[in-house]
Order: sequence, then C-alpha cells, then structure tokens
Amino acid sequence: MKTFKLLSFDLINEQGGMNIPIVDGIVINQENSRKSWILELFLSKEYQSIFENLKESDELFEVHVIISFPDNEPAPFKVKVSDIQDIGEKITVLLKGTIKTRRSKYAEALLKSLLSENLSSEELMTRFKKGMRERPRLKES
Repeated sequence: MKTFKLLSFDLINEQGGMNIPIVDGIVINQENSRKSWILELFLSKEYQSIFENLKESDELFEVHVIISFPDNEPAPFKVKVSDIQDIGEKITVLLKGTIKTRRSKYAEALLKSLLSENLSSEELMTRFKKGMRERPRLKES
C-alpha cells in the first residue's frame, strides 16, 4: 500500500465541479488486483447531507483530488461512499473506488481548443494552465 496526503477535493457533477474544503485527508492506493483506492476526508459537518445522499444512492460518482503537492494535476477517481462518522464538530467520510484512466492526449486537445479562440499569448498560457489544472470537458472535434 501507498499513502498520500490529500490536499484538495472536488465533487464532479453535470454542472461541473464543486470544491469541498477539507480539514485533512489521505489517499491510499491499496495496490491490489482490483486497483482499489481509499480516500478519507476530514471535513465540516455542513457537507454531511451531501455525502449521506451519495451513500444512500450507492452509485459511483466522480471526484478530482490533488495529492501530495499543490501544483500536482487533479487525479480523477470513480468512488462510492463507504462510511461517514461524526468526530466532534467534524465528520470523516470514507470513499472507495478506482482511479480513472486519463485521456492521454488531453493537453493537445485542450491546446487545439484554445488555439481556435485566437487568444493573446498571455491569455492562452493562463487558460491552458487553468485547463490543465481543472480539466474541463472538451468538445469532440
């Protein structure tokens, strides 16, 4: 097993991403034949109902997390809520799932999309860095 520090957590839905601030968190690669991962979030109780609804649905959902270093690209996971526990004024949420395989040519597709917008060099660089960090869905060309 390998354990990583969880720095940022985004819940992905049809409208885009919802950043959920975490107090602390870890990501564990179980390194097993099922390629399972565990994400544990320590966060404010104000988000408890979101995770309780996701747990009740028992469906996989997508999240993007930044691990280890703030400049790392978000890693996409498909997860289910496994457990929710109260700890004082906070909660812990245990998520189990798998890491999603990234499209290997995302950077090229993002750049192609941005080039079609005739942006200035500075704006192109800004939007490219933001796009690589946030990974918006791209239109198929």
